[in-house]
Parts: sequence; structure tokens; C-alpha cells
Amino acid sequence: MKKKIVSTIGILGLCTSLAFPAYAADPVNQEMHHHPYSISGFISHSELQKSLKQIEKSSNGVVQVEVAGQSHKGLDIYTVKVGTGDKVILIQSEIHGNEKTGTVAILNLLNNLSTNSKEAKKIREEVTLVFMPMMNPDASEGDKRRNSMTWAEVVEDFPQLASAKPSWNYLDRGISQSYNYGENPGFDVNRDFNPNLNYVPTAQDFPGASNKPGWFITPESQTSRDVYKALKAEYGNVDVFIDLHHQGMYYVDGTSDEVTLSLSAQFVPNPNTPEGAKYAPYADDYNYDFSRQLNVAAYNELQSYGNSKFTNISLYSQGLDLPGTALGSYALNGSGTVLFEVKGQTQMMGHKEKGQLVKSVERGLEAIIQGVADGSVETLNPEDYEKIPLTSNRPS
Repeated sequence: MKKKIVSTIGILGLCTSLAFPAYAADPVNQEMHHHPYSISGFISHSELQKSLKQIEKSSNGVVQVEVAGQSHKGLDIYTVKVGTGDKVILIQSEIHGNEKTGTVAILNLLNNLSTNSKEAKKIREEVTLVFMPMMNPDASEGDKRRNSMTWAEVVEDFPQLASAKPSWNYLDRGISQSYNYGENPGFDVNRDFNPNLNYVPTAQDFPGASNKPGWFITPESQTSRDVYKALKAEYGNVDVFIDLHHQGMYYVDGTSDEVTLSLSAQFVPNPNTPEGAKYAPYADDYNYDFSRQLNVAAYNELQSYGNSKFTNISLYSQGLDLPGTALGSYALNGSGTVLFEVKGQTQMMGHKEKGQLVKSVERGLEAIIQGVADGSVETLNPEDYEKIPLTSNRPS
């Protein structure tokens, strides 16, 4: 069941005279900082809750905030809905908690989309936008990639997995991205999705692999799936799904320019080709050309800023087969898909260059939203996607 976002004394520190029920979970203790870079420029879960409440209140009904589910540690996962149009765009951020710019960009977009400007009103008439900011809050609070769930806890939730080996995306040893998962195990939530949105975990499907579907064993992936399914049931389709990420340090192929942002429309082989034959049941819904048009819209917008870092855009690795990602699973279910990968995770650079990176995400998202709202994205040549420069590990 969903519930409206409410004030809570423990998280927001508001006046005790406010008579709101205390729906939100107790705050999760921040884990010890595990790298030398500051992340104070980003926001915590409690700050997100406060910001969403303020945006909802000031919007006078334009913005609707709901609690869609809870993380493994009990932190609320939110959906934020803006607009009443027939075209549906779902955007989520921080499925990896050390990839934080997308959440800030979403909050900035919400402030713009909730105004009384002519442009904002027109978008709201044409599009229904649903945001899931900080959809893996346990990872965000820990400033880490994975959630905070153990395999033993998965088996408690799914007793039929007692004989199964832990899933391949579970890490319970060693240090990864400066974080000690030997002390605090967890799952990469972005490998826990399945194109069969009604899939029930079975032991024979474990431990799995990167080119096989996930299982919806984490509450975070389950919440995203449930939101997606509810939107499909209400509107008939989720036209666009966008996932906001970070990556390492790379270069625009053929140049010495550091990549500011990589884009991608490709996460599984096309079910209409021999390479994608195993996904044939999804062939009628898969729309790769539309995904490419959406990416071209973002790329063209960022290229319009002339000789600046905003133009340092590349294609993320192509030829992928990742059905366990949200993007792979939702693409097979008929959504046009876009991956944003800005440079540098927090353990690499903290909040350095935050302003530029957030603005890059905002501008790319604005172009997609506007293009979907006015239909102009459908006039773009999908083959232009193939002209976007690739990503390189080394400068030229």
C-alpha cells in the first residue's frame, strides 16, 4: 500500500505540535566514511524527505509524493508524480548509492516542472512524469554501490532458496570501491531485475550470471518493479524509462577530452535479431529505434552548448546483454530506455564538479522530456545514435 509523505519529528525535526502520523521509518545510522573525499554537497535521505515535502507543499497540488515501499533497513522509497498526460516517463536515481548527481538533478527538475510557467504547464498536459529519487536509500546512506541485505535474510524471505547458492551479484568479502563488504555484505540491486515482471524466485535459477535475468529478491528492485507494473496497468505502457548513474573516468573516443556523460539505448540484444533470439517473447514490445531517438535528443541538446565540457558526450559500452538490469528488463517490456552515466563515483572524486555534472543530467533530461511532450523526439533519425562517439579508456 502507498502512503502520502508526511512529516516526522525524528527525521525532519519539525514542531511537535504538528499532528501527522509517524509513517516514516527510524533514521538509519550513517556508516563510517570510507574514502577521503567529501560528499557534503549531496543530500541524505532525511534531507530528501524534507525537500520533497517542501516541493509538494509549494506546488499546490501539482506534485504528488507517495511512499512506494521501503528499503531493507526500512527507509522509505518515494515516487514523485507530476503531470496528467497520456505519455508516461519513469526516472530513477541512486540505484547505486555512490552515484548521487541524479537525485539532485531530479529535485531541480521538480522545482521547474511545478511552476506556473507556460512551458511547465504544457509539459504537464502532455506527459505524466514519475520520479524515484534515491531508490536504494540504504546504499545512499552508506555511500556505497550495494544495498545492506545478507543472503541469509533473502532466504528468510524466500525459504524455497535454502538449497540455492547465493546470487552472483552478492558480495560478502573484500573491499570494492573503497567499501568493506566483508563487514557489511550486500547485493547490486541493478542486477536483480527480470523481464518477467511476475517472476517468483526458484532455487534452480541461482546463482545466475550477468547475461541472465535477476530474481526480484531485494525490496528495492521489488519496489521499482511494483511502480512500473502499476503504471503499465493504469496507462497501458511506460513509454520512457531513464536510469541515472555514474561511471569511472573515460575519454571521448578519438580525443583527449574526459567524458562528462555517457548515454546508451542498448542493454540486451534486439529480440528481433538472431543474437537476441532468447528474448523472442518480448520482440513485439521492444522498440530500439525509439530508445535511440531518446538518446539522440539528449545528445543533441548537450552538443548545442558549443566548446565546453557539456559537449564531451559518448556512447556507453555497446553490445551488452544485461537482462538483470532495470533498463534491460524494462526495455523488453516496451519502454524506450536511456542510461545516463556521468563521470566519477563518490569514492573517486566526492562532490567535485557536482554543479557541472548535475547540470549535464538536467539538460539531457529536459531535452528528452520536452521531445516526448511535443512529439519532436519521434522526428529524430535513430541512425544518428550510431554517430555518437564511443567511450575510450585512454586519451588519443
